[in-house]
Amino acid sequence: MLNNRELGTIGENIAAKYLNKNGYQIIERNFRKRYGEIDIIAKDKGYTVFIEVKLRRSVKYGYPGEAVNLYKQNKIKKIAEVYLYENNRYDYKIRFDVIEIIMDKDNNIQSINLIKNAFN
Repeated sequence: MLNNRELGTIGENIAAKYLNKNGYQIIERNFRKRYGEIDIIAKDKGYTVFIEVKLRRSVKYGYPGEAVNLYKQNKIKKIAEVYLYENNRYDYKIRFDVIEIIMDKDNNIQSINLIKNAFN
């Protein structure tokens, strides 16, 4: 049985492959600051995109993207501001996407859903 960290890494790897296949250019993964992290930062058609990856084993308690509540959104926005500041990317258009991944108990991918512009 995989722990949450291992499952998170698997989800991020799946998401990165999916994003590359769909024309995104991955800039950075796991951009960490003491108050949190952004799973994936990528470029997509002129946008710098901050991507949160959510993986679940079922939708029994809701879809994965529903876990990106207002608190989590605000945290991601703050970390995105730091990233933009540290990398002198003030003139870039930005977007926040969420990737939902659902896997079964045998680690088979059941679905992947990319939610573009999931929040502002």
